[in-house]
Amino acid sequence: MTLRDVQGQPRAVHVLQASLAHGTVHHAWLLTGPSGVGKELAALGMAQALVCPVAPLAGCGKCPACARVSRFHHPDVLWVMSEEEAVRRKLAARSDFDHVPSREIRVDQVRRLQERLALRPLEAPRKVVLLLPAEAMNPQAQNAFLKTLEEPPPETVLLLVSAAPDRLLPTLRSRCVRVAFGPLPHAFVRDEVQRRLEVTPDVAEAVASLADGSLERALALDAERLADRRGRIERFEGVTGADLRTVLRFADEAGSSREEAEATLALLTVWVRDVAVTRAGGESLFHPELRPLAERVAAGIDDDALHRRFRLLDDALVAIRQRNASPRLQLERMLLEMEG
Repeated sequence: MTLRDVQGQPRAVHVLQASLAHGTVHHAWLLTGPSGVGKELAALGMAQALVCPVAPLAGCGKCPACARVSRFHHPDVLWVMSEEEAVRRKLAARSDFDHVPSREIRVDQVRRLQERLALRPLEAPRKVVLLLPAEAMNPQAQNAFLKTLEEPPPETVLLLVSAAPDRLLPTLRSRCVRVAFGPLPHAFVRDEVQRRLEVTPDVAEAVASLADGSLERALALDAERLADRRGRIERFEGVTGADLRTVLRFADEAGSSREEAEATLALLTVWVRDVAVTRAGGESLFHPELRPLAERVAAGIDDDALHRRFRLLDDALVAIRQRNASPRLQLERMLLEMEG
């Protein structure tokens, strides 16, 4: 896997490749965009290009150096992530810690990084640092990292990967070259789902519709969640502000985890789109099997209420993804405002 193999992000990849081709690699990069759209793959490809002895400033993807980068084993490519993220990636075990693994990148990790950057590279012509995700740095860590951005060690390239760049200090963002990654094309996600999961075209279409442009999210969706989508939509339409218990039950079910809440909000966004299409007399629905329900809902809702639903769904998703807000509380607030 090299930088040129990253699919669905031609503009972002072109920016990175052009900097390599012209030998104008900035010391700090901020790769931003939704989760699961190729930011980390591009950072990995960039790191390979910067340390590859076979194809310098391009990366061959096959030599021992490139292989060690992809396995987190290259001595001159330093990965910085929270303890919880390391456990999730199976780079560490919970038993390795005498405390609950932290979800934050802490200041002591940044200081250890600075100590390592003060040493000369062992094999490659430079050191490369990947922060995944950069917004996991707590305020103290960000302030400490700012010194590295302001006075970077020679022959060092810093790659910050972030789905929530607004959680980074403005002074930190301003010292990086920002490269934006957008949602992946729907057709690309659909085709990859069908190829990798070996599902029918209808299931691949449904999964891609729920994934909101994220291949990672699409591949994580399972058949059980797809089978439950009808029930969840019906329970959503059964929520009423006059009965607070329905609000609390739905928020408790859909807000059991951050991933569950994001998947539910993506599902409901597609559903509200179906209601809007039905109200306008259209035929193309993502959930054609729910047409009778869409017709009933469309008959009892006006355009202002539909717009409010779209806005509240988007607000809740942004709060959960980018501001680390409580999924359950965001769902409760959204449902109450929809009924208000």
